Amino acid sequence: MTDDARSHVAQVLAAGDLEISGRLVQASNATFLAEARDGGTTVPCVYKPVRGEKPLWDFPTGTLAGREVAAYVVSELGGWDVVPTTVLGDGPFGPGMVQAWVDVPDDADVVDVVPEGEVPDGWLHVLDAFDERDRPISLVHADDERLRRLALFDVVVNNADRKGGHVLPDADGNVRGCDHGICFHMEDKLRTVLWGWSDEALTDDELTTLGALRVELEEEPVRRRLLGLISPIEHLALVGRVDALIGSGRLPEPAGHWPSIPWPAF
Repeated sequence: MTDDARSHVAQVLAAGDLEISGRLVQASNATFLAEARDGGTTVPCVYKPVRGEKPLWDFPTGTLAGREVAAYVVSELGGWDVVPTTVLGDGPFGPGMVQAWVDVPDDADVVDVVPEGEVPDGWLHVLDAFDERDRPISLVHADDERLRRLALFDVVVNNADRKGGHVLPDADGNVRGCDHGICFHMEDKLRTVLWGWSDEALTDDELTTLGALRVELEEEPVRRRLLGLISPIEHLALVGRVDALIGSGRLPEPAGHWPSIPWPAF
């Protein structure tokens, strides 16, 4: 998608009329399927009103929509394109997050569970566990550059909830992620199923990307935009995580003081 096309989609999502067509009943917070319509353009989308956010003990109430938009902003600043176009909009249940819908083909899984030890070629092992029938299994994900971009992005935004079901490989060959409402905490909260590259060295391209992102995060227009979505201390922590990645030159390992895998994992 070109920059102009993405800008047009963002405009429709932000200013268009939202018509709800359904609800994702398994979502933790109120999440609706909708269509945003502006003029002759219709964009399928997901709408999460702020009033439907459940209070959390470790994130301020009413901040999840802003965090989702901040995740999109960082994805675009980094050139990763791993978050669908996401804006703050207004719908039938008030202000909230509005995000372009991503169609995922049935056979496009990039995170999976296999019998223990049977890791397919081209996939990476994450952990071993037991399923609901007490059978030994392994959590695995594809060794895919598109997925690695998402894993690096998750470290930067401190994603506390990267489930397998939040990874969206589409029919056009893109891999994006959704549900970024619990990102940007100032404390280390990283929980993800994408640990297959744990402790691997960052590539030169990744370090270049992080260096450019570090500069942009301190640019005043970008800083002002992010401070409208996350708190000043969370912005400082965001910059600090980028600095830490550049300084270490490696993807992190699980910290050990916080569950490293979200539950459920899918």
